[in-house]
Amino acid sequence: MHALRLIPIASLITLAAASFASAGDWPRFRGPNGSAVSNEAGTPPHWSESENIAWRITLPGPGSSSPIITGGKVFVTCWTGYGADRNVTDPKDLARVLVCVDERDGTIVWQKEVKTAVPEDRYDGFLRDHGYASNTPATDGERVYVLFGKSGVVAFDLAGNQLWQRSVGTDPHPMGWGSASSPIVYKNLVIVNAAAAGRALYAFDGKTGRQVWKNPASSLTSCWGTPVLVDVEGGKQELAISVPFEIWGLDPETGDFLWFSEGVRTMAACTSLVAREGVVYAVAGGPGQSGAVAIRAGGRDDVTKTHRLWSKSSGSYVPSPVLVGDYLYWVNNEGIAACISRETGDQVYSKRIPDGGQFYASLTAAGDKLYAVSRERGTFVLAARPEFEVLAHNTLDSDAGTFNASPAVDSGKLLLRSNKYLYCIGPKK
Repeated sequence: MHALRLIPIASLITLAAASFASAGDWPRFRGPNGSAVSNEAGTPPHWSESENIAWRITLPGPGSSSPIITGGKVFVTCWTGYGADRNVTDPKDLARVLVCVDERDGTIVWQKEVKTAVPEDRYDGFLRDHGYASNTPATDGERVYVLFGKSGVVAFDLAGNQLWQRSVGTDPHPMGWGSASSPIVYKNLVIVNAAAAGRALYAFDGKTGRQVWKNPASSLTSCWGTPVLVDVEGGKQELAISVPFEIWGLDPETGDFLWFSEGVRTMAACTSLVAREGVVYAVAGGPGQSGAVAIRAGGRDDVTKTHRLWSKSSGSYVPSPVLVGDYLYWVNNEGIAACISRETGDQVYSKRIPDGGQFYASLTAAGDKLYAVSRERGTFVLAARPEFEVLAHNTLDSDAGTFNASPAVDSGKLLLRSNKYLYCIGPKK
């Protein structure tokens, strides 16, 4: 099998999704092809404990994964046991839970538990900030796919029957940060960035679980982003992912390596790309490191000089960007809201959100609104235009949990989760 380009440390230093889900669904992390954009203009700008909460349910355990939606069902993951219960001290006593919720009224239709196959990285350090259920599910409208770290990829049908489970590696991560990347669906394939456990990208047949391709690369070690699909000439698509110092393009059918470009100079690639009209945009960073780049897909080998459109120093650590109209927007982990031109990368604004605190969730755009979910200080609604404006600040005072997940959008409602509850934000019926 073809292996991804192995990049030594020395050279590092120098260096619309194809899915069977229906159009109104939110089938993967950050919605259709990871764009985090909905054209629905009717999502509420304001909510509180007594306003615009259609329903709230208690989740069986904590988690940082985002909800997805297909066919009126909401899916979200949690974990129980080790790390969730202070009385449980053995890493072997860890289980992940996939929860299926009726979108109409919040009824839990079913929940399925998957015991840990191999002990995960210990619940310590930065792993405490997001835990063991950070990988958002993905669906093709017939099945739901979840990545559970060292326990592998697990597929369920929509009735909750487990169909298959496949390992994607059991290596300990040198930073001990655990797993966070989410699976995506391409035609009949489930594609997974298993960097944290297996230092590889995998593709499995969605129906049978058969491994179709695998591409290992040591350079994936510090990559937590979720891949995106980018349209290229001839009606084809390429798979793009941001890794430390570079952006990669691959053939999603075979996993063959197609091109690379110098990207953002960071040793921890935590953010995901966005793509439009054959161009991929990366906004990334880390302590003392940040940057943004735009690269036209469709090249071969090193395309830094031929296909990189611009490179700028403004970036984001953890939260990913959103592309609305001609502008890229993001709120970084320190609560700085930024807007740059997608054509030039030039900065339009960079403003701190008042009393915003820390952010792990990525922006979600709906109509003319940007939803920025802070970890502990509520959700800020920003104007989706190139002038900084906070339209609303919404808090849920009875929820003392942490909000790490990005919201999903459907039929004028937001699906939002903390590590305690799942909310449907919208008018009660």
